[in-house]
Amino acid sequence: MTPPDQMSPPPEGGWESLKVDELKAELEARGLPKSGKKDELIARLADDDVAQAGTTPAPEPDEAADDDGVRLKPDPESEEEAPESEEEPAEEQPKSRRRRGSAETGATTRKTPSRRPDEAVTVRARARYVRTAPRKARLVMDHIRGKRVEQAQAILQHAPRSASTDILKLLNSAVANAESAYELGADELTIHRAFVDEGPTIKRFRPRALGRATPIHKRTSHMTIELTTDGNGR
Repeated sequence: MTPPDQMSPPPEGGWESLKVDELKAELEARGLPKSGKKDELIARLADDDVAQAGTTPAPEPDEAADDDGVRLKPDPESEEEAPESEEEPAEEQPKSRRRRGSAETGATTRKTPSRRPDEAVTVRARARYVRTAPRKARLVMDHIRGKRVEQAQAILQHAPRSASTDILKLLNSAVANAESAYELGADELTIHRAFVDEGPTIKRFRPRALGRATPIHKRTSHMTIELTTDGNGR
């Protein structure tokens, strides 16, 4: 449809002065049906003029018109500028969260358990599933039970049995536990308890003559040694 500002105005003699072909061309330009007689075409154009005249946009309120109908632009100097509200930025509050891995949240140092000077301390070490028969390990344990640590270490270093090597390692582990937890030396400790428990037995078979098989039992041991500061120096 043709916009209202681009439509041709009615001629001086009115729409009746135009021919039928000219009326149809005008209706086609306006997007209106062009079928009918000349009187119908003229009435249709007249109705469209009245309808378009009612939709003419009114002048904007900020633009005044003079007596001649010429629109006047508003004076920019007469417009009052609205005061801009100056808002002060809010002060940023310091963040209370601490970054992970900072110096203040680092790992703490292990503290030594507090104890009285006259209080007896007991430290234990245990070795499990040692490949030694419990009967053979008990023969060595009987020699060091109740001895001072330095004396027991000397006995184990010169013992002829193979289980003495495993028991010496276990004794040194118990001494290291006492030094780490209570800052005690080997000369301050005595073997309070030393015993061996039987562990699970590993069962194997060895082939023999005439298609027979002989069972083999490989025994294991659980060794425990407890050190104490009570009665040291006996």
